[in-house]
Amino acid sequence: MEITVRLEDPPSDGRLDWPGGSFRCVLGRGGIRSDKREGDGATPVGRFALRRVLWRPDRLERPGTGLPASPIAPDDGWCDDPADPAYNRPVKRPYAASHEELWRDDHVYDVIVVMGHNDDPVVPGLGSAVFMHVARPDRAPTAGCVALPLPDLLRLLKDCAPGTALTVAGPAE
Repeated sequence: MEITVRLEDPPSDGRLDWPGGSFRCVLGRGGIRSDKREGDGATPVGRFALRRVLWRPDRLERPGTGLPASPIAPDDGWCDDPADPAYNRPVKRPYAASHEELWRDDHVYDVIVVMGHNDDPVVPGLGSAVFMHVARPDRAPTAGCVALPLPDLLRLLKDCAPGTALTVAGPAE
């Protein structure tokens, strides 16, 4: 299945379309870019396989999806330090290098879809932790991810299976 995301109203409002429907989505505060770099706040342009789903088991049941799915734990993180060997990979906290905490107080990472951005191979500095995840209630821009309200994300995941890809299209800045 193919999912397409297009920029609608710069810098961070988008539209996600797939054969099962269409939803508004939130993109990075830096808009979309074909030359994504670590820390630029941009959502990368390109086609990315949906690798797997991670979720907070204390907040919701396993999402219904054909993608591989695993619960996250309080010590889960994701390395975002380009100088570290684990860059753009999951890590266990505490972790000495810079990393994102996946077990957050807000609900943004209650469901995380790991996108195949900069992972095969990982190139230091080209961006890390580019996920599809839950949008903030105020629809604030992301740090480069694609975000949807939880009900929309759960609906989309029902149609996803191995081989599903998300394409971020549109003008690159």
